Amino acid sequence: MASTFAVLAEPRRREILDLLRGGERPVGDLVDRLALTQPAVSKHLKILLDAGLVDVRRDSQRRYYRLRPEPLAEIDEWLAPYRRLWQDSFDALERHLDAMPDTTKES
Repeated sequence: MASTFAVLAEPRRREILDLLRGGERPVGDLVDRLALTQPAVSKHLKILLDAGLVDVRRDSQRRYYRLRPEPLAEIDEWLAPYRRLWQDSFDALERHLDAMPDTTKES
């Protein structure tokens, strides 16, 4: 099975997850929104399903997909040290700006 990172390297799969963030959607809706063929969307959904990033619910002939956010924890965990780095940089910038003399003129 491909890693979450490898699965999400494909931009169309990220677009599908973005659409599913708003809630469950039928395949036909995803096809319309992505302007892809049904087989192309189904291929991406199969990869997302195999990676555990989406769930599917069948209702007679229709299939509805929904996001499973739990596997995204792997990415969140990987990003955590970078968020701390960015936060430290923003804090240093804020301290620097606070230390600068105020150059605004009052009219």
